[in-house]
Order: sequence, then structure tokens, then C-alpha cells
Amino acid sequence: MVNMTQQGAANNNALREKAVAFWSGGKDSAMALYKAQADPGLNIVGLVSTVVAGKGKTSVHEIAETALERQAFLTGLPLRKMIVGENPANSDYEDSLLGVYRELLQEGISTVIYGDLFLQDIKTYREGLLRQAGLKPLFPLWQMDTGQYMKDFIRLGFKALVCCVNTAMISNKFLNREIDADFLDDLPKSADPAGENGEFHTFCYDGPVFSGPVPFTQGGLYSHSAEFRSGGQVITFEVGHLEIL
Repeated sequence: MVNMTQQGAANNNALREKAVAFWSGGKDSAMALYKAQADPGLNIVGLVSTVVAGKGKTSVHEIAETALERQAFLTGLPLRKMIVGENPANSDYEDSLLGVYRELLQEGISTVIYGDLFLQDIKTYREGLLRQAGLKPLFPLWQMDTGQYMKDFIRLGFKALVCCVNTAMISNKFLNREIDADFLDDLPKSADPAGENGEFHTFCYDGPVFSGPVPFTQGGLYSHSAEFRSGGQVITFEVGHLEIL
């Protein structure tokens, strides 16, 4: 038998907009989820992660999908994986993403949450694809001061490790560093405190969006070359990684 409290909760959920959060496994997706959970008009029903076929890792942070699954379990939200090829053509990536968007729409989901802070071109790109699919975007962190944002992240009890660095921007000595006040103090002045220009990426393993600490294993350190296309030019740079399993 359903009691009155359960019935009231079900009715309340039915009145709220269903949403999902895109989940990289890092600090920004965790903080965006935290902020969105405070919105009384939203019913967040799942997470979506992009995983590279054959590698079993996220496409940028390169976090193992088993670690993503443990994160999702401790948020209490189901995880949907968008599988893409390694270094997919932009058209192939968009086809995969629009396919996921169409599935979400068919399930009655209307809002998609992203953790972008201030890169306008990425925001505009996401908005265009979501509009094409008939979905609405939500950017809970948009235009937050990144210095204050990082202080808030630490104050709220989030914990994260640096799992990826662009060595053209910061030293690989920052790999495996805990996100804390000392880390922020040690960053070069040229670096954004939140790594919003691609200086570093993180694995978030504890904080108010989780029911407890996320178990994980730290593997080895490795590096590889990456390419960035801008204005018709191809820029090659070195990326360092900490394996998160």
C-alpha cells in the first residue's frame, strides 16, 4: 500500500521537469549536479557519460567506466553511456549525441544539465544541438567566478584528484594532486583556478552529491599527444594522465 507521504512525493515529481546531467566524472559535472539538485522545479532522473568504444574510458578525462558506474551508484542515479569511436569525426559525434538526445526526449526528459563555466563557443554549440533535438539546456555554473567557485567546491566538502593535465599549460607535477587550497596556491598565475581553459581535469570521488566516498584505484601515470584544431591550424600538445580505475 502506498502511504500519503509516498503519494505526495510521486505527485511532486510528476509536476517537475525531468532532467539528466552530462557526467564527465570530474569536479564541474559534480558541482553542476549539486547546484541543479537545489532547483525545486527539476526532477533529475539520470546521468549521461561519453565512453570511448574499445577503451572503456571517458573521452577526455579518461576515467574508467567502472569508476563512473561507482560514482553514479553513489549519486543514486542511473548512468547512461554514449559510446563513441576513438577520435570520431565531428559529424559522427553529433549523430551519436543527437541519438541520445532523441532517446531522452522520448522518455519525457526536457532538460539537459552541463557543467560549463565560461567558454561561450562550447555553450553555443551545445545549445544549438539541444534546440535541434527539442531539449532545453541548463548551465548551473555559468559565469561563476572560477576562483570563488573552487573555494566553494572545497568548502562544500567535495574531494577530487587531478587526473589529466595539458603540459603546455601546467606541469605534469600537478597530476595526482588533491584539489585543495595548497593546489590552488601552487597553480601558475597564467592558469585558470578551475582549469577552464583545459589546463587540467579531475576525478571527483566524494562530496554532497554522493552517499559516501567513491572507491577507486589509482593506476600508473602515462602521456600521449593530442591535437586541437583552431582557425584552420592543428596544434599538437602533450597530455599527461593519471589512470583512474
